[in-house]
Amino acid sequence: KIIIRPPKTAADGFKSEANVIVGNVCLYGATSGTAYFRGIGAERFCVRNSGVTAVIEGIGDHGCEYMTGGRTIILGPTGRNFAAGMSGGIAYVLDESNNFAGKCNKSMVDLLPVENTKDLDFLKNTLEDFVQCTGSEVAQRIL
Repeated sequence: KIIIRPPKTAADGFKSEANVIVGNVCLYGATSGTAYFRGIGAERFCVRNSGVTAVIEGIGDHGCEYMTGGRTIILGPTGRNFAAGMSGGIAYVLDESNNFAGKCNKSMVDLLPVENTKDLDFLKNTLEDFVQCTGSEVAQRIL
């Protein structure tokens, strides 16, 4: 399990969901495990993911390109061209701004609401662990 979060010495009022915490191509080609990021990822987050479960508070352009497996939970905004060439896995994207459909490359994916009990249980359990490990205020608010 990889856990990346702001330092405990961060200034009062620090908003992790408004700050980049990991750079470009983070988790490129990841095959297994769990990765939690309290903050925003830059471009090409989880490209070619084939098995990792990842949680992050937002990402830049080209997220989840060519993803073939695993699960990615994005608790904030995404950049453009999300899911280009994505042929497998599941990406859960919280779309509070209601603009994700215009940023997603829908040539190989469908956008569906989360209604399945297994998915809802997975999300609840994963977000509870994410909060426990990172102290994410974003995930705590969602729960």
